[in-house]
Amino acid sequence: MKYYLLSFASISLFIACSSNLAANRKPDERKPISASYQIAAIEKEGVPSEIRLPGQLAAFEEVSIYPKVNGYIKTILVDIGSRVSKGQLLMELEAPELQQASLEARERYARSLAGFSIDKEHFERLMEASRTPGSISPLDLSTARSKMEADSALCNAEKSNWQMQQTMQTYLRVTAPFDGVITERNVHPGALISAADKSKPMLELKQVRHLRLQVDIPENIAVELNKMDSVSFSSSALPGKEMKAVIKRKSMDVNTQYRSERMEMDVNNSAGQLSPGMYADVRVLSKGNPNAFMVPKSAVITSTERQYIITIKNNKACETDVTTGNQANGKIEIYGNVHAGDPVIVNPADDMRNGDLVSE
Repeated sequence: MKYYLLSFASISLFIACSSNLAANRKPDERKPISASYQIAAIEKEGVPSEIRLPGQLAAFEEVSIYPKVNGYIKTILVDIGSRVSKGQLLMELEAPELQQASLEARERYARSLAGFSIDKEHFERLMEASRTPGSISPLDLSTARSKMEADSALCNAEKSNWQMQQTMQTYLRVTAPFDGVITERNVHPGALISAADKSKPMLELKQVRHLRLQVDIPENIAVELNKMDSVSFSSSALPGKEMKAVIKRKSMDVNTQYRSERMEMDVNNSAGQLSPGMYADVRVLSKGNPNAFMVPKSAVITSTERQYIITIKNNKACETDVTTGNQANGKIEIYGNVHAGDPVIVNPADDMRNGDLVSE
């Protein structure tokens, strides 16, 4: 048993000494790499690639309809799924107190207008009489003018109040602000509604003939995309059918949590096959960064600490740190201290290190 332990220690000592000798060897004294390898030239070009991103369809326009005034539901002319046109009457409310307030406001305006008319006529007569010297005192004339102007202001205020009451009555008729479909209804005839209650809308209206395709695109891809660029998408609700859309809006704002930018595409849904809220699988074509360099994908070595390639300089292996971008068809974009035309080893050996001699 002691013999085996002694032999193992001797072998370990021999291996350690050999390793130290190899480590202390100068770079120029390293043995040339004898393994076969392939060399490619670094190219100044981006790598076009296609990425798949999750998207969501949303109504082009949508609105929650709340009551503007207090009242009772008189009639509802629509229900869930009803298609409506802009300006179409959706429901009617009734509020007797609003009608009473409008009548009172009109009466107050009529009284103030009558008082103003009398004061105006009185002032005009005094003005005419004042042409005769000494017939009318300046104080009486000034008093009549002030009373006429005060009644004029009061008349205008009562008129504005009456017009406001008339406007409030128009809120008893609820009309559609745009073409769309009623997607939610939470009230019924006879129900008392309050303008202060915002817990649930009376109706929900969405425009579905025209949809928005919303996609959050990674920032490194978003910078390459412009308005009117085309994308393809499909929906699990319509398997096997691929649709096209173009980018119409860019948010110009990067989400700091996900490092992505929201973009929207317009989708024609005149056939009514799609609905707001549907999931979409979006295919985006990235043109590649024109400032990037391109190498075979196998040339990039990835460890737990870094990414690098091995180029050849003066017949020696040179490790160069890089970052990567798009990749497709066996090619990958790289960024770093590299130049177009530099030779790079396509299939580096696992034991190849910086400074190793590379034999031709």
